[in-house]
Amino acid sequence: MKITVIGAGNVGATCANVMAQKELASELVLLDIKEGFAEGKALDIMQTASLLGFNTRVIGVTNDYSKTAGSDVVVVTSGIPRKPGMTREELIGTNAGIVKDVAANILKFSPNAIIVVISNPMDTMTYLTLKATGLPKNKVIGMGGILDSARFDTYLSLALGVPSSEVQGTVIGGHGDTTMIPLTRFATYNGIPASTLLSADELNKVVSDTMVGGATLTKLLGTSAWYAPGAAGAALVESIVRDEKKVFPCCVSLDGEYGQKDICIGVPVVIGKNGCEKIIDMKLNSDEQAAFNKSADAVRSMNGVLKELNIL
Repeated sequence: MKITVIGAGNVGATCANVMAQKELASELVLLDIKEGFAEGKALDIMQTASLLGFNTRVIGVTNDYSKTAGSDVVVVTSGIPRKPGMTREELIGTNAGIVKDVAANILKFSPNAIIVVISNPMDTMTYLTLKATGLPKNKVIGMGGILDSARFDTYLSLALGVPSSEVQGTVIGGHGDTTMIPLTRFATYNGIPASTLLSADELNKVVSDTMVGGATLTKLLGTSAWYAPGAAGAALVESIVRDEKKVFPCCVSLDGEYGQKDICIGVPVVIGKNGCEKIIDMKLNSDEQAAFNKSADAVRSMNGVLKELNIL
């Protein structure tokens, strides 16, 4: 198994580090456009191998896609990160050009790879990658919903005063501060509905905190978060390479599911060796479906910018 991570910044390097420790591949390539940057990150990760007990070979390269040839999975983290006060949507003009170039090189050297997109604005970058590569829709997957759900789990666990491993929350819709939809009706603590354990005000605060989870960290850190996004990307790749068939909320192409077409947006899916193997119908109620439709409209509007910029 060979995995490539495009972009050796905080998110890419964290994702690579987690995957190396989990030994998801015998060879892991870390690529960046900055001279020596990926090489340094790769060497640093490799120097933890004897301490942490893993055998993955991590290779860093500067903008040489030939070294990524034959990758089974490629994780795309390329692009500039958010700054305080900046929305994911504001990144579209810069990051779209970068991601389109990356997608062309992935297709050239690893035409059979499954592509995991982390770059923001993630829903639009996933859509761009799908359209630019012409790959089957099961092979292009955006990570965002996994991260948003992990943040939902965190705030649920804090509100309930229980371990985060004991709660399960699902976030669907766009990966944006105003487009994501934390599904409180499905949130549970060991199978017990969270709505029976928290007041309406407490649950609303959990939702609000989740929706600004990324912006909160950007304000505190001065840049986008990386530990949780990197770990979320690694979790998605793990389910692919180990054929775990885990259900994750991911950004995938819809063709009538949830009443939407020609869009990539977050819904629960089964992730296995073939990428997105099945889209799960959660049977949304009328309010949830209305929120999903509104989110889809916002994502579709962002996708329209790609055409305005002559990127698609």
